[in-house]
Amino acid sequence: MKCFVIGNGGWGTALGIILDGNGHDVTIWGPFEDEIEAIGNAAENAVYLPGVEIPSTIQWTANPVDAKDAELVVLVVPSRFMRTTLETFKPYLRADALIVSATKGLDEQTHHRMSETALDVLNRTVAVLSGPSHAEEVARGVPTAVTVAGRDAEQIQHAFLGTTFRVYTSDDVIGVELGGALKNIIAVAAGILDGIGLGDNSKAALMTRGLAEITRLGVALGAKPETFYGLSGVGDLIVTCSSRHSRNRSVGERLGKGEKLSDIMGGMKQVAEGIWNAKAARDLAKEHGIKMPITEEVCAIVENGKDPRQALKDLMGRDPKAE
Repeated sequence: MKCFVIGNGGWGTALGIILDGNGHDVTIWGPFEDEIEAIGNAAENAVYLPGVEIPSTIQWTANPVDAKDAELVVLVVPSRFMRTTLETFKPYLRADALIVSATKGLDEQTHHRMSETALDVLNRTVAVLSGPSHAEEVARGVPTAVTVAGRDAEQIQHAFLGTTFRVYTSDDVIGVELGGALKNIIAVAAGILDGIGLGDNSKAALMTRGLAEITRLGVALGAKPETFYGLSGVGDLIVTCSSRHSRNRSVGERLGKGEKLSDIMGGMKQVAEGIWNAKAARDLAKEHGIKMPITEEVCAIVENGKDPRQALKDLMGRDPKAE
């Protein structure tokens, strides 16, 4: 198929490499022409995937018009820019194109999932792809498994399925998408624990209770509880809370060590969605009357500058309850 990846970050590049390896005709779009030209000339995405050789068969463009013939469109732009990017591409997308979002985040203003944002802008439903999948490993052919849910899921599954990239299908778009978005916030908290210097007991408790609050919100929004015990739920939570590749965990670790958020984010070239989405997730939970104490404390840290050690004390000092 003719495949068009919207987003030239590490994840977009890695998914382009997977599709190219499966024999598809792949073009990757990025918003900055000089950056795109540099990637094409060097056969390396030095900013987002340093050291990974990119196949010469992948095409690079900064022109949205080049999406007009695409049979499969993969959305991989940061959540903050999804709406404006879709508005730019809307005139050029084929009516029969398969569209899948691989962005793990929420719209900060509407609190919508990315597939809801796509429906708002494009007036069509799109599939979602999520799971434990660091771009650095996917691009290097490290065996990985993910989940795709929604419209045309089986066709999209077969487009991506390969010897190192296994794709499962699901009928729970809400659960698959929320698992990928909300785990980033818990990963920030996991990093804070690392920065403070706490141990395995603390992180195990955090991840378990984090999964519980993700599931509570997901079920309230119509997701199936069992989805959160699969790849796009607990699988993605494990890798994002523990991996050296996790930007969300790394930002949290630096916060736990006492660095200022403005200094951390000012020096980053890549996105930490958990920082952007903490407030949106907290507000979404409040709208539905769902308690998410870990998310609330992360939000207090990143939005209001609360001391991480005080946040930990407040979490541990909550009223006793049944599990």
